[in-house]
Amino acid sequence: MSDPTNVINCTTERQQQLAKLLKPYGIEVETVPDGEAIPGSFFGEREAGIIGAKLLLRHDTPVHSALHEAGHYICMDPKRRAKLDTDAEGDYDEENGVCYLQILLADHLPDFGRQRMMVDMDRWGYTFRLGSAKAWFDNDAEDAHQWLLTHNIIDKNEQPTWIFRQS
Repeated sequence: MSDPTNVINCTTERQQQLAKLLKPYGIEVETVPDGEAIPGSFFGEREAGIIGAKLLLRHDTPVHSALHEAGHYICMDPKRRAKLDTDAEGDYDEENGVCYLQILLADHLPDFGRQRMMVDMDRWGYTFRLGSAKAWFDNDAEDAHQWLLTHNIIDKNEQPTWIFRQS
């Protein structure tokens, strides 16, 4: 059952952690004042925005949303990355790669990690064939894992390479 009110949000401290985490990719975190619309947000409301290499967040933006949008920037081809504004336009395989990557990146945030990421994804309402993010990640995401390996976004140990997709 989804509960979008019970997820970890991008507090000032979390935004600083995200900025440090995403710096190797050239992604800059920009804070949007509370109550203002988030530029570059595809879904609006609290969801993260992405315009070029700028990740736009409010304090009530969920961390999963921030890492999802950053994941699109990392996983998209250079042509789309060069004109990125709000809509990542990714295909099915890329979307799965983004979800898998956001789970892996969560392990690099203090006091967060992949288990909490998957809980927050479920609470927010992400849908997976096997019923939960954890079931998908553990039992049905081989294609996403392989896609990330093929594009050199992760290594064979499931660690980020800290470079974005090149082709």
